[in-house]
Amino acid sequence: MLESHVRSKQPKRKSTQHRTQILLKNKRLILLVLISSLGWGIWQVQNSLFSQSRKESASSISPLVNLRSLAPTVRANQLKLLSNAEENGDSAQQSIINRNRARYLLAADLIQQQQGKLALTYLQGLAEDYPLLRPQILFKTAQAYQQNKEEQAAQRTLEDLIENYPRSPITANAISLLDGDRSQYQARLIQEFPYHPLAQKLASQGLQQNPDQFKLLLLLAKYSRDADLNKIRDRLVLEYSGELTPEDWEAIADGYWREDEYRKAADAYAFAPDTPRNLYRVARGFHRNGNLDAARLGYQRLIKEYHDAREAGQALLYLASISSGDVAVVYLEKVIANFPDVAPEAYRSKAIIHERFGKYKAAGQARDRLLNKYSDSAAAVEYRWKIAQELANKGNKKDAWQWMQPVVKSNLELDFAPQALYQTGIWATNLGKPAAAKVVFKKIIGLYPQSYWAWRSAIKLKWQVGDFERVRSLDPALDLAKTYSPLPMDSKALQELYFLGQYYDAWLLLQSEIKQHQQLTVNEQFSEGILKLELDQYSAGMQEIWDLTKREDPQELEQWKALRKTTAYWQGLFPFPYESKIQEYAQQEQINPLLVLSVMRKESTFDPEINSAVGAIGLMQIVPPTADWIAKQIQLPNYSLTNPEDNIRIGTWYLKHNHDRYQDNSLLAVASYNAGTSNVNDWLTKYELNNRDRFVEQIPFPETKDYVEGVFGNYWNYLRLYNPEIRQKVDSLRTN
Repeated sequence: MLESHVRSKQPKRKSTQHRTQILLKNKRLILLVLISSLGWGIWQVQNSLFSQSRKESASSISPLVNLRSLAPTVRANQLKLLSNAEENGDSAQQSIINRNRARYLLAADLIQQQQGKLALTYLQGLAEDYPLLRPQILFKTAQAYQQNKEEQAAQRTLEDLIENYPRSPITANAISLLDGDRSQYQARLIQEFPYHPLAQKLASQGLQQNPDQFKLLLLLAKYSRDADLNKIRDRLVLEYSGELTPEDWEAIADGYWREDEYRKAADAYAFAPDTPRNLYRVARGFHRNGNLDAARLGYQRLIKEYHDAREAGQALLYLASISSGDVAVVYLEKVIANFPDVAPEAYRSKAIIHERFGKYKAAGQARDRLLNKYSDSAAAVEYRWKIAQELANKGNKKDAWQWMQPVVKSNLELDFAPQALYQTGIWATNLGKPAAAKVVFKKIIGLYPQSYWAWRSAIKLKWQVGDFERVRSLDPALDLAKTYSPLPMDSKALQELYFLGQYYDAWLLLQSEIKQHQQLTVNEQFSEGILKLELDQYSAGMQEIWDLTKREDPQELEQWKALRKTTAYWQGLFPFPYESKIQEYAQQEQINPLLVLSVMRKESTFDPEINSAVGAIGLMQIVPPTADWIAKQIQLPNYSLTNPEDNIRIGTWYLKHNHDRYQDNSLLAVASYNAGTSNVNDWLTKYELNNRDRFVEQIPFPETKDYVEGVFGNYWNYLRLYNPEIRQKVDSLRTN
């Protein structure tokens, strides 16, 4: 998808048990699921809210927006002032709201500091004054009573919460704190709150004691989104198939599909409800697994039962791809007649088939139809790019440039288009058409601002963004002030908790609103990713947002595209954790901090516990022998590669060391960071470095080529998001 260079490699992770222990130690539970499905009408309302967030944050919520991310001790005095503020004329209602918010935050901070007695002074009467968060207020009141050794008052408050808010997710926490029969409370948690982390923890513990418990196995398969649940799904399929409902099968199949277990998913979808989506995934799962006979039968069943469904058009295309020439053409004709959205791909496939069998006239007619009727389609653009490359390779750059002009005028967003357009700009430059080249380079930045090729285009436009040999020396001004944008959801309580910075409570509320835990909506998935980031689970949060690129439904794609227009989406993909340490050690080693950050993002997606198959550890993926050598150079006797500060210090020094080896050429330094010095030195003897774009294209290791483009794509995105000057330049092109 369009974020192809945005995603980072995922080194091998530590075991789930080990990572869970770390999360529990830090008093954070792994985020697993999100909110209930939203209709398109709700999305339109929420998108309007989302897009107007800056206007709102500048007016009604401005007194608190800058306090939400501050440490409790730093914001205490300002919150106290707000909590005592008097009503003020026309804004009296807003003054009351901010006063209640300030009281809530003060109480929450004090409870975190084990000062329950003082917290009670702010909680007194707050449940009545602030009904939007009444369940959360009651729970915090009970916590404050417990800290103040008032156990009877705490129990009465918990009972009040449970009685009046039986479906609130915070009630599950309250149940866990009640005095009495623990086994009874645990059973109630599992029965009434299966989505809750406490219930899932109890289910896992129960299975460790007795693995033959169908209900607990099914609870985890339906409600958990842990990456290591395939063994549980396997057991349900092999040992309890007779007890599974069609909805159970669908949840199991969705889990397999998400983990790329396509054959197992296909088998499970066969028992799920007969919907176009599920039947399509039956056939597609077999197809991806190489079982073409079963795939063919699956596609044919889908077409027969849901002949006008969107999935039927895709099924016909795939049937054509696994059928003989004449039969394939018949399928493609059905696509052209009945599914205009995918007709361009059908014409493209027809041309290929006709050409394969020597029917060149028919092939030409199909291509003419593609280029004339569907000139803005992905299939037409891809064909134009193919022909243009062939012409350029024969030395005919003028015709190659001419073939790409319809693409230059198009606004269709495609994965390969940034590179294709960039090469078109290079051809224009070589042909003595600087004005035409400038138009193309601006278009790349305006239409594909997130791409590696947008950075290369900015360099051609002579923007001060640093080329390969000038990146290290830059020290760009950065605007890292946190902004507030509401989540694209309709829950008022959720929005309030998120605005207040109560991220775990916000996530907990989301769990209670989910209808299908294995099928998140676009808005749910994005919100989940944002909340994970706020809880410092950077790798998981970024992955959640990136995975939105996998959506196939047209309506979901439109929702995703709307999100991509927001700053929150891109800052979610490019967060800036460990800011102070990155800045400190980058300054110490005299290296651009954004380059350090970009390498770190590519190496680990900011997971300090991650490790690779070759033994590289931590944020900047350092192997222990190299770390030992560097530690001696910088006189760091005691260190841990899983300690973020140590890893950043060692990795930054090593990145600087690589730059010193190659006279500050960041292209070679970054390539060496991935492939090693000996390989880079070998490439320097084979390939010409003067044409830097060509040098990158010739890197013989696909992983290293992707790594180089990924790191500098990261660098460019951090620059365009956090450097005010470049951000303004990019925004001006996107507006125009």
